[in-house]
Amino acid sequence: MTTEAPSEFTNLETLPTAELLAGMNRLDQTVPQAVARALPQIGALVEATVARLQAGGRLFYIGAGTSGRLGVVDASECPPTFGVPAGLVVGIMAGGDGAIRQAVEGAEDNATQAWVDLQAHNVSAKDVLVGLAASGRTPYVIGGLTAARAAGLATGCIVCNAGSGVAAAAEFPVEVVTGPEFITGSTRLKAGTAQKLALNMLTTATFIRLGRVKGNKMVDMQLSNEKLVERGQRMLMDELGIGQPEAAALLARHGSVRAALGALGKA
Repeated sequence: MTTEAPSEFTNLETLPTAELLAGMNRLDQTVPQAVARALPQIGALVEATVARLQAGGRLFYIGAGTSGRLGVVDASECPPTFGVPAGLVVGIMAGGDGAIRQAVEGAEDNATQAWVDLQAHNVSAKDVLVGLAASGRTPYVIGGLTAARAAGLATGCIVCNAGSGVAAAAEFPVEVVTGPEFITGSTRLKAGTAQKLALNMLTTATFIRLGRVKGNKMVDMQLSNEKLVERGQRMLMDELGIGQPEAAALLARHGSVRAALGALGKA
């Protein structure tokens, strides 16, 4: 696994802060290039996800450690950003929700638990499962993908090594090969960044395709704080050519930018 290959940097403990940061930054600049090479694979996974969600399915993530936490973050950000129901995108961690904050020893080595965790959500062949594993060898993820694929779910993955067991278990694998880390084997660094970028692409492109963005605006976002209310008002002001008081009144009356535009025949 290239993610476990020795770092090109040595004697890190002897380096001044400026050199540590410069070295990390130099390696981080290679991550978008690795993601770019995987764009065709990401595109195939987006198309599969759009098709399943259009047919009434849901998107699930499974993973352990940093990879699992990134899936939980991405899933939790979809409702406020795109106004979708909370259960449409679901992140599941090896070891349960407690593992989001504190590692659960050995949880990722259980090859049967992921399918048990998924069955608690009544998954079906309408759904999509994406396994997240920087190493590409996590038993929890391989077992979950294998069982899900046998049950008819669309399966994808985001891994950071080529030719992995996780990729072999998925119908739509995404391999973002990021190479050795700054600290040998610390995949919360480049690999984690690459997975975050790929997840951003997956859900953003999917929900744009599903009509959750108008132009370049998040017209279905949840108005859950003052910043977002002000953003919604600016959207209406720009779209309708009106002032802030009128935009504020429209937003308060209709509850979302899309609903306000729709009431005026502009959605």
